[in-house]
Amino acid sequence: MNWQADWGLRVRMFVTMFLLFALYIVFAGAITVYMGGGMVLFALMFGGFSLVQYYFSDTLTLKSMGARTVSADEYPQLHASIERLSQQADLPKPKVAVVDSKVPNAFATGRNQKNAAVCVTTGLMNTLDADELDGVLAHELAHVKNRDMMVMTIASFLSTIAFMIVRWGAFFGGGHRRGGGREGGGGGIIVAILVSLVVWIISYLLIRALSRYREYAADRGAAAITGNPSALASALLKISGEMDKVPKDDMREEAEMNAFFIIPIKSGVIGRLFATHPSTERRVDQLRDLEREMQSF
Repeated sequence: MNWQADWGLRVRMFVTMFLLFALYIVFAGAITVYMGGGMVLFALMFGGFSLVQYYFSDTLTLKSMGARTVSADEYPQLHASIERLSQQADLPKPKVAVVDSKVPNAFATGRNQKNAAVCVTTGLMNTLDADELDGVLAHELAHVKNRDMMVMTIASFLSTIAFMIVRWGAFFGGGHRRGGGREGGGGGIIVAILVSLVVWIISYLLIRALSRYREYAADRGAAAITGNPSALASALLKISGEMDKVPKDDMREEAEMNAFFIIPIKSGVIGRLFATHPSTERRVDQLRDLEREMQSF
């Protein structure tokens, strides 16, 4: 397979970001009307903080996961694999990081192709063979090539801004009541909370819909990079099976990174309902279809 631009993913990214920006503009306007002009200053301040977060997203994400950047002397085979696959994907070689964890997983982070990092856990390297590990690494590189890490980072901090605006608005509203401010301040807080709830639900659904599609796109990208869809399919099945053996405490520590992992931490019926990823079975079926397609040529 040759790499082909995924226009379905690009269109979904554009539509999702457009709707999110429109949603938060309306949200900011509503909060400002009901909670007062101090919200504008806060939004600007927090927006500046979010830009800093965006530019240092790779470093912040690695630190939050307890990952460390490793040299080629420490992990020569891992570096060699990522360098080879990066060349096949026509990408700059990303930073290479490792997390000392029994949970077999991997993720990519970074705002663009030149500022990216690919991270794997020690549990993953101990679980997969060389071809399967190549499939997982290629999947993460496909995320980088598709630039969807940038989109997910932007979408995530937009939702954080909304959450913080609500908290700040409640603080201001409480101050108005204590200081004998304008009448109806309590009603303003209630409206702000209701608006924020609607905004959060809509943004959550938009982000999750994009997140699921991008996993399919990254799986197809990995097949194009390696030419071996069955290796990634085998890796996904192995990782999914090994998840059941990992202690629950280890799972809880890493569940917050679900949107970035190649396979999310399992969390019951509700977790599957709001999952950031499609089911492993569906992903494996797609990869097997790609394998048959490749063999037919």
